[in-house]
Amino acid sequence: MFQRRLFYSTLSALTLSCVGSGAHADTTRPNILMIIADDMGFSDVGAFGSEVETPAIDQLAADGMLFTNFHVGASCSPTRTMLISGVDNHLAGLGNMAEIQADNQFGKPGYEGHLNDTVVTMPRLLQDAGYHTYMTGKWHLGSKPGSIPHDRGFEKSFILAESGADNWVEQPYAPFYERVHYFEDGELASLPKEDYFSSNFYTDRMIEYIDSNLDDGKPFLAWVGYQAMHYPHQAPKEFIDKYDGVYDQGFEALRASRLARQKELGLVSPDIELDLEMLKTSYEPWQMPDWEALTDEEQAFRARQMQTYAGMLDNMDVNISKLLAHLEDRGIADNTIVVFLSDNGPDPNQLPLSDAYREWYQTNYDKVYIEDFDGDYSSMGQKGVYADYGPGWAAASAIPGSYFKTFSTEGGLRVPLIVRFPGVVEPGSRINSFSYVRDIMPTLLELAGVDMPGPVYDGRDINVPDGISMLPVLKSETDTVRGDDNPVGYELAGSSAVFQGRYKLMQNLEPKGTGDWELYDIEADPSELTNIADQMPDLVEELIAFYASYSERVNLVPVPEGYNPLEQTVINAKRGSTH
Repeated sequence: MFQRRLFYSTLSALTLSCVGSGAHADTTRPNILMIIADDMGFSDVGAFGSEVETPAIDQLAADGMLFTNFHVGASCSPTRTMLISGVDNHLAGLGNMAEIQADNQFGKPGYEGHLNDTVVTMPRLLQDAGYHTYMTGKWHLGSKPGSIPHDRGFEKSFILAESGADNWVEQPYAPFYERVHYFEDGELASLPKEDYFSSNFYTDRMIEYIDSNLDDGKPFLAWVGYQAMHYPHQAPKEFIDKYDGVYDQGFEALRASRLARQKELGLVSPDIELDLEMLKTSYEPWQMPDWEALTDEEQAFRARQMQTYAGMLDNMDVNISKLLAHLEDRGIADNTIVVFLSDNGPDPNQLPLSDAYREWYQTNYDKVYIEDFDGDYSSMGQKGVYADYGPGWAAASAIPGSYFKTFSTEGGLRVPLIVRFPGVVEPGSRINSFSYVRDIMPTLLELAGVDMPGPVYDGRDINVPDGISMLPVLKSETDTVRGDDNPVGYELAGSSAVFQGRYKLMQNLEPKGTGDWELYDIEADPSELTNIADQMPDLVEELIAFYASYSERVNLVPVPEGYNPLEQTVINAKRGSTH
């Protein structure tokens, strides 16, 4: 699907002159604002079918290009590794997320658990080309010297090193972290003791960074990694209360209403259906619960969980609005590329329900379990209260995809991407052909007039980024980023895929799936309901062969039989391997 608005924006000669020419005066090179949401599903913002109020993100979509077939890795750090380096995560150090890394992967090349030295980052390349480089928020690519933002190209930074943290106070969100590490400009830092909420703080600090050098004429990269929507789901109470009653009809009703909205918006075909039961997984904690089987009290508890998620997302949007308004106030919005995406699909896991973790949550949070609330759920999302939302609401976040984070299904891998750049990107444009997270770095470097690195950079051998610039798509010159001749291999935590044009070969090992290779036309069937492997055996054979060569090229270490990423967190926490 390739749609254009009739009110096409005229491309400015000044902006086009700075695209792809290799060197430019600092005053003509664009600023770049990267906004990364965490664990946010495809349907969670208004422009993609949600009922949650996200006017800032929706306006970005109206002013820019909406990518409806964009894919990432299925968990946090592998995606962020590819986003910042343009290199496959198995080569760059995060072959698996450290928290869920299998026993046989420890100590193997590409599984260091942090961004390794075989890659050069986008901020480093931009910094070397004269850009200011700033970062706030979640990093999750290492906490040791050499692997924090200050050492990887960011001039100013205030970051969280781990996968997440409480949003109100300085404490871990899960027992596999002894503590959380915040760094400011390469030094250990502490959070403010008063008036702290993560999204608010990261936004305000980024605004300070942008203003700090604004008068020197140099362009900047501003990289904001929100903790939203990673659990614990928390938000100022007024944002949560705003959604009273919205989710009282349950999981299935929300999935149906969002799908209807996606059809109205033309995001999916009118005849698209959903995988209503989602029984491919044999693991009960990932299966769809039956709303009608819940008691009234359980339904009220579950509804407030989704309210809390919505409030956290609403608050993030308000902060994004604040960032965008600041660009306008400073007169730099028209020369700033804005990129918004999520790092992976929604997370269905409910860590407090693990017997191994129950004591920790009871010790570190005042309220976690339904019995802790005595029927009054109004404090959910506040200080001292832990909230997640489980597979029912996560399934709604993922539609039209099925399943979740860590799965190689569309629910795990397909996420929103929006790019705005006035004068280059046509307002209200949309692209439905496949694109991948490693394509963002070459796109932004081309727009900035910075060359992609070769096999040697700054005197050391590196892995060369292999993404494809999306600039021709952004300029509405073509509707295809990657054709049939540019397939992509993928693997994470026992889930694998090969993308080739409109087709996707997929495998999810037990307990996520059956372990069989399945083939889908993900343009026509994003819900992955119709396995067409038997109809196209030659293509299946071709893509399996490609996957084998891909695995060898990236030194992939398959997970052992019986591996379960959720249960692996318990094993790794006991060995202290995630700190």
